[in-house]
Amino acid sequence: MNDFELLRVYEDKGISGAAVDEEGLSIEREGLQEMLADLKQQTVKHVVVLNTSRLWRSDMAKVLIQRELKRHKVDVKAIEQPNYSIYAHDPNDFLVNGMLELLDQYQRLEIAMKLSRGRKKKAEQGGYAGGGVVFGYTAKKGSKVIEIDEAQAVVVRRLFELRDLFPQWSLSRLAEQLNRDGFQTRRGKRFTDVQVFRILEREDFYKGTYRYGNIKAEGKHAAII
Repeated sequence: MNDFELLRVYEDKGISGAAVDEEGLSIEREGLQEMLADLKQQTVKHVVVLNTSRLWRSDMAKVLIQRELKRHKVDVKAIEQPNYSIYAHDPNDFLVNGMLELLDQYQRLEIAMKLSRGRKKKAEQGGYAGGGVVFGYTAKKGSKVIEIDEAQAVVVRRLFELRDLFPQWSLSRLAEQLNRDGFQTRRGKRFTDVQVFRILEREDFYKGTYRYGNIKAEGKHAAII
């Protein structure tokens, strides 16, 4: 309808638009990271989303993502917010868009509060409380139990083996060795120091212990190491 040429589709499966790291652009949101990286390589006019919550759900994420978009002169086309623009100067549009974003953030907090008690109870029993599945495991659609992904488990065991054999190695060196061994990430890409860190910091989980917030319990999932 807008006579746009579709260049690529990006997605972050099972990851919240609110997820941000210390720089504000979450390392978990690989789809977002790839999209922002591609803006440097090709001419893009718009990022098309269902609504702005698909890009950000926190003020920090909003400010930092908009900064990157404006740097490359890209605007956001939101299907459910037809008048939205990150360059909007009309006071009415500014007010409406701000109210929509505040409403979305409120709904997110409300849903999170309703789910929190159920997840907490499940976590206390050592069950999977939702969210992204840890590398090395898989969750079947409709199932509330995570299972070992044997191909990924081999990578996890190899990484901890390297860590124990060469404690002086940096994260980058460990990632380099995994790549030399021919291993790939869940998305079929090379390992980076960030991904290596994320695996190593979940050592307790790989040993069969489940953590959710301040809760620590014996997990119902099978241990990998």
